Amino acid sequence: MTIAEAKLSVLFVCLGNICRSPTAHGVFAKLLEESGYGRLIAVDSAGTGDWHLDHAPDKRTTYVAASKGYDLSQLRARLVTPADFEQFDYIIAMDRANLRELQEMQPQGYSGHLGLFLDFSENSLHEVPDPYYGGEGGFELVFGLVEEASIGLLQHIELSHSEALSS
Repeated sequence: MTIAEAKLSVLFVCLGNICRSPTAHGVFAKLLEESGYGRLIAVDSAGTGDWHLDHAPDKRTTYVAASKGYDLSQLRARLVTPADFEQFDYIIAMDRANLRELQEMQPQGYSGHLGLFLDFSENSLHEVPDPYYGGEGGFELVFGLVEEASIGLLQHIELSHSEALSS
């Protein structure tokens, strides 16, 4: 499904688009399919840095995702662009640094939601930590945070856009 065909669209953003945002992309896309919204809500991910453009997700990310039943093999890193503000209803940052960069790019008049992913979670953390320089435990932590926040984000979307999703 293309973004133009979707009723709503969500973009997950982290630094390199190889760990946190592809995890969120894969988890949220599967959640949408399981809940019946897969044909209504488009999902993508991007990074604020250009070091890994067109690379697959980090092997540790892919391993942890696969161990939990998620396939991220089709995802490739891309850079977030100003055009994303025209295409996405929700632009979700993994941490405050990503959010600041997005806020600097945000055009006046953007009417979508720009915010932190863990705002949709009951967790006491405010940011999804970057596991890139850590061990496997960091990737497991990220995965748990992403699963919880994905459920919260979907609940928010259902409440905020019930008309669009039912028509």
